[in-house]
Amino acid sequence: ALTGGPCGGKTTALERISSYLRERGFEVFTVPEAMTVLCSNGFSKEEYFKVDGMPYYVQHSIMDLQTSLEDSFERVLKASGKKGVILCDRGLMDGSAYMSPEGWDKLMEERGVSSAEIREGRYNAVFHLVTSAEGAEQFYSLENNAARNETAEQAREVDVLTRKAWLGHQNLMVFDNSTDFETKLRDIVAAVSKLVGLPTTMKNMTVKYLLRKNPDLAAFPEDVHYYIFDVEKVYLYNIDINSTSTSTDSNFIEEYSFIRKRSHISLQGKELGTTYGITTARTLHDGNNIEVKRIISSREYISAYHARDTSRHIVKQRRISFLYKTQSFNIHIYKEPIDNLCIVQAQAASVDDVDQCHNGESNGSTKREGNEPAVDFPPFLDLERRLENNKEDEEKFGSFNISLMND
Repeated sequence: ALTGGPCGGKTTALERISSYLRERGFEVFTVPEAMTVLCSNGFSKEEYFKVDGMPYYVQHSIMDLQTSLEDSFERVLKASGKKGVILCDRGLMDGSAYMSPEGWDKLMEERGVSSAEIREGRYNAVFHLVTSAEGAEQFYSLENNAARNETAEQAREVDVLTRKAWLGHQNLMVFDNSTDFETKLRDIVAAVSKLVGLPTTMKNMTVKYLLRKNPDLAAFPEDVHYYIFDVEKVYLYNIDINSTSTSTDSNFIEEYSFIRKRSHISLQGKELGTTYGITTARTLHDGNNIEVKRIISSREYISAYHARDTSRHIVKQRRISFLYKTQSFNIHIYKEPIDNLCIVQAQAASVDDVDQCHNGESNGSTKREGNEPAVDFPPFLDLERRLENNKEDEEKFGSFNISLMND
C-alpha cells in the first residue's frame, strides 16, 4: 500500500513502480483510492459532510469499496497463475486519520475486525510518502486530485495522523522530502525491488544498533507514539521456494526460511490481534542479500510449523515500533533463547540521501564516512554501538545464528 499526506507523490510513484515491474515480467494491478472513486462519480465532501454523523458512514462505505476492490484484484491475479504485484493507492487504515479514535473504534467493532488485523494482516508492505507540504512546500499543489482540498497546514496534520495509523506494520517505510523528488522515486523503486526479490544496487536501507540496556518506555517523548508486539520466529528445514519467492535467480550461496507469529500487545498487556508471515532469505554470490516476505494465514502457519528445524530454538522477542523524525525504528528485545540482548533496527536514508541531506551534516545523525546511510538516532535510547554488516557481528547478533542449539 502506498499512503501518506496529500501531494506526496503517490500517483507518480505508482506509475513508476508499475512500469518498472512490468518491464521485468510482473503482472501489475493498481487498486484506485476509494475516496477518489467516490468524488469522481458525483460525491461532494463539502455537501455530504455537512450532515451530522456523515463521516462515519462515508468511512464505512470507503472501507466496503476499498476492501471489495483489493479482494477482487487479488482474486483475479491468483486465478491467472502469473507472478504479480498488487499496488494499492492508500490502504484501509488511512480512514483512521480522518476520524476520532472513538469513531474508528466503533467502526472496527461494527465491522467485526481489529486495527491490528487490517494494518498488519493485509498488506505485505506500507510505503508512506510524506506530503510535499513538509519539506518541499514550494511544490505543494492539489490541482491533479479533485478529491483533495487540504491547505498545506492541514496536509501536514493529515500526514502525521496517517503515519501514526500505520505505525506497527512490520514493513513500514517512510520516504520524506530531504532529497529531490527523483531521488525519492528511485528510493521507492529500490525498496520495491527488494520486496519482490529483484537485485538492486541500493545499499541496505536497514541499519542495526546494539543497546546497552532495554529501553525505558517512560523516557519516550510524549509525541513519540509506539506499539508493542510479541514475536516468535520459527526456522524451517525445507519449503517450496516458489510459494514465497517471485525470483527465478538460482545464483545464491545460502538460503533459509522462517515463519513468524506477531501479536499486538496493549499497554495493559492484553493481546489485540495476531498476524502470521513467512520469509525466504537468500545470499547471492555477489554479496547481496534478498528477503522475500508474504503474509500467511494461521492455518498455513500451523502447516509450515511441521517443517520446523529442530536443531534450532524458536526465537522469541518483544518488539517496540515507533517513528522518530520520519524514520521507522523497531526495537528487538530478545526473550528466548537468550534474554540479555536488545537491538534496534532503523530505516536509513539512502546513499543519495546522505549526499544531499544538510550537506552531510545532521544533528544527532549516525552518518559515517564513505557514503554510509544516515540515521537520526533517538537520544532517549542508550546506544552502545552500530552493528557492522560483517561475519563477526552477524554470527553474534543475528537471529539465524542465535537460534542454533549448542551441541
